[in-house]
Amino acid sequence: MKTTLKLEEAMMLFFGFFIFMQLDLQWWWFLVLILAPDIGMFGYLFGNKTGALVYNIFHHKGIGILLYIVGASFLDMPILKLCGIIIFSHSALDRMFGYGLKYETGFKFTHLGEIGK
Repeated sequence: MKTTLKLEEAMMLFFGFFIFMQLDLQWWWFLVLILAPDIGMFGYLFGNKTGALVYNIFHHKGIGILLYIVGASFLDMPILKLCGIIIFSHSALDRMFGYGLKYETGFKFTHLGEIGK
């Protein structure tokens, strides 16, 4: 099952790249921006509770999808579409490697299990 879940996340990452290619940007921007959501780790400078909240906002696929839909349908803002695609794709990449949404107990405690176990 673990392999199946990793393949599913890989397909979501591929889908994110496919949607990205619909934007008026060069493909290499995807590679440049794919790690941008990790800026959410800076929330941990203010403690585990704030860190988990900020990190999870920057790594939640639902937020990525919502940003894309708002940017594409309601506001016609390419920057929102881009942010949504990057958040969604980055989250899929993280989950492929076993990094999930964080619990307030600490950075290594995720909804996919403890990191480093």
